[in-house]
Amino acid sequence: MRRRGLLAAGALLAAPALAPARAQEGFPNRPIRLVIPFTPAGTTDLTGRLGAEQLGRRLGQPVIVENRAGAGGNVGAEFVARSEPDGYTLLLTTIGTGAINFAVYGDRMPYRPQDLAAVGLFMRVPNVLMVPPEVAVRDVAGLVALAKSRAGGLNYGTAGIGSSPHVCMELFGLMTGAAMTHVPYRGSAPMLTELMAGRVDVGMDNIPSSLPFIKDGKLRALATTGAARSAVLPEVPTLAEAGLAGFEATAWFGVLAPAGTPPAIVARLGAAVDATARDADFRARMGVLGGELPALTADGGSAPAAFEAFLAAERAKWLDVARRSGARVE
Repeated sequence: MRRRGLLAAGALLAAPALAPARAQEGFPNRPIRLVIPFTPAGTTDLTGRLGAEQLGRRLGQPVIVENRAGAGGNVGAEFVARSEPDGYTLLLTTIGTGAINFAVYGDRMPYRPQDLAAVGLFMRVPNVLMVPPEVAVRDVAGLVALAKSRAGGLNYGTAGIGSSPHVCMELFGLMTGAAMTHVPYRGSAPMLTELMAGRVDVGMDNIPSSLPFIKDGKLRALATTGAARSAVLPEVPTLAEAGLAGFEATAWFGVLAPAGTPPAIVARLGAAVDATARDADFRARMGVLGGELPALTADGGSAPAAFEAFLAAERAKWLDVARRSGARVE
């Protein structure tokens, strides 16, 4: 009787420890929420929705998109960082929420890198340096010469302070010595409207949102920011080809989970994200917009570990640029 009592007590003690293990084995058994930390429409939202569709098929449960915008993506990212670490609430992270914001917001950041766990990378998107047709420059060298010849330099527009185009232009200024004044807008659409109207001299933006206006001749592309020429703008040189040796910067989109999410669940999610990044249909749909989809891992590798290393390198890179350029969100 005493032995049976000890065994029963041991079973009761073991039950709480077994519950999380069973939950991991059955993951996922209900819908997953993917938080997009920006408003609907635009490259971030499109990537998140296409990615959610793919993940749902691979995981066997619906992946429901929820837009939570504000503070350069920090509102949505903080929400996920404070969520239950069970794999059912995820963040569609960008270069802003995953790297740049830590550099430009400084002590005002509402979460830390260690509050979120790396899952995997969906896609990278180069930016494009543009001018309206009435600006009489045809290449990067001409733009730099024009900026240096004008008292006060030129004005450049981006989708906002701390955005990927903003820090790309800060890096451009550091590497060329061209004086330019930042004019931030609330998104790509108003910036592109003002650029086409000639109210700013130069623009930097993600390729997908700018591509239609470049193709229509309403904007002139001078260079792209990736390591190689964009497949959708093959005639446009990279900034490295245009004389800025070593220049490489892309926007990117991936998935993060709350810190403390069980490793087995993170690994399952990471495998699904990595498979999506390799999927032919996903690549085709994003590729026509200028997306680049290099997988970070060899087949069978760890998507979470590879993405964590990628995140660390991006944070270090943009922290250095922010420190040297003085870029900050006031």
